[in-house]
Amino acid sequence: MRFAPEPEHVHGAPASAPHTAVLLCNLGTPDAPTPSALRRYLAEFLADPRVVEIPKLLWWPVLHGVILRLRPAKSAAKYASIWTADGSPLKLWTEKQAKLLLGYMGQRGHRVSVRYAMRYGMPSVGSVLDDLKAAGVTRVLVIPLYPQYSGTTTASVVDAVNLWTSRQRVVPELRFVSRYHDDPGYIDALAQSVLDHAQKNGRPDTLVLSFHGVPRRTLRLGDPYHCECQKTARLLAERLDFKPEQVRVTFQSRFGKAEWLQPYTEPTLVALARQGVRRVDVMCPGFSADCLETLEEIDQEARQAFIGAGGREFHYIPCLNDQHRWIASLSEIAMRHLQGWPPEHDDAAERARQRDRAASMGASR
Repeated sequence: MRFAPEPEHVHGAPASAPHTAVLLCNLGTPDAPTPSALRRYLAEFLADPRVVEIPKLLWWPVLHGVILRLRPAKSAAKYASIWTADGSPLKLWTEKQAKLLLGYMGQRGHRVSVRYAMRYGMPSVGSVLDDLKAAGVTRVLVIPLYPQYSGTTTASVVDAVNLWTSRQRVVPELRFVSRYHDDPGYIDALAQSVLDHAQKNGRPDTLVLSFHGVPRRTLRLGDPYHCECQKTARLLAERLDFKPEQVRVTFQSRFGKAEWLQPYTEPTLVALARQGVRRVDVMCPGFSADCLETLEEIDQEARQAFIGAGGREFHYIPCLNDQHRWIASLSEIAMRHLQGWPPEHDDAAERARQRDRAASMGASR
């Protein structure tokens, strides 16, 4: 059978159950910091043609004959250095963001389900959509947790959703948020992170904004990612009233021998240290939650490179994670994209707001 059978109880779902869901999608994480778990994770990740645009006939022997034999053990050691007692930082933060978003939207009277999924690893996009459909959800807003659009990330989430829909007999209504790199609330949340850090630790000589890298050829082929990273950086610098020479935009996480977007993060930090820059603050605006690329690659490896080259102070500013302004911004983004769908208001919350308004009007008389 090509199409999955419909859940038997969908049409008998409780009337009180919300029919609209918001699905947050992040990149993914292995199940454990072990070579076997990394092998499974990397096999899925690096097999995605959105991530590696090399013909399968050429790429498959390299992936399975070399990379998946050598890389899992090295990557497992890196993951082990940032793993927590509760598991993967990326999964923990993403799960918390989904719970907080549910609360923020509930406080504003919006009755929606909020779930999270991982593009690679678990919970998978397909399995979460299965759960939502079984619960009676008929409308889904998909929000990839990538502020800047890239075919390697955002479009890959769309691919995963479309793969799931291709197997469904009854497809729910779907909407996608493609980007929010210049959203005022997102920029404000980034700025507040920098200001909060400066209030406790002072201002840096240079603020380095490190974005995840992609192959340079994607820019030539029309991917807007590089331009959107630059716009995020410009808006953030303006919001902070930083001069252009105080901010550097760099790109990290290069893979393979091909040229990627430049300048690269670690060589830039080494050059700054050798030029006499004593202190740098580094933040990663393209990551919505702390993960291997921020906690290990930046806060460990990049820190060591800067200090080793003669730098004096290296400060890593954490990702937005569960910051109030970020979740509030995310709720605004969600509500804008939910407009036009039949509202499912929380009657109890609405009655509470009406009581509060009546009480405030009575007090003002």
